[in-house]
Amino acid sequence: MRQSPPLPSPQREDIDFNRELAETLLKEVGFLVESVPDGCDAVEAVRKHGPGYYDLILMDIQMPVMNGYEATRAIRALPGADADTLPIIALSANSREEDRRRSMESGMNNHVAKPFDIDYLVETIRRYVKAQRDGSLSSI
Repeated sequence: MRQSPPLPSPQREDIDFNRELAETLLKEVGFLVESVPDGCDAVEAVRKHGPGYYDLILMDIQMPVMNGYEATRAIRALPGADADTLPIIALSANSREEDRRRSMESGMNNHVAKPFDIDYLVETIRRYVKAQRDGSLSSI
């Protein structure tokens, strides 16, 4: 009897697939997208590029190395003109009220549950980017 080859762990593939799917969909509607594999890299990208480079961050909650809550707190603590006001939207498979509350408490502006409706996500992104540019982010 032949043994089946070992199956790769689906976790990493699922994460990569979801990130690639979201990136593709957002590019198709006209957004410029830059993605990183984990929370530490997200913090480093914001630190490296400085104020005004990013209009918004979509932050996955369950990332390796540093989760989305930790990464958001670290970004909010960065010195710079927009680190405390840059819109950060959680993307999470967790959709309970407690999960939404944790996102807000970590400094995120909104929480979108996966699987997400692309039209809702695009509208949410546009609303936050417009508010950031208009200086009316606090009213959302």
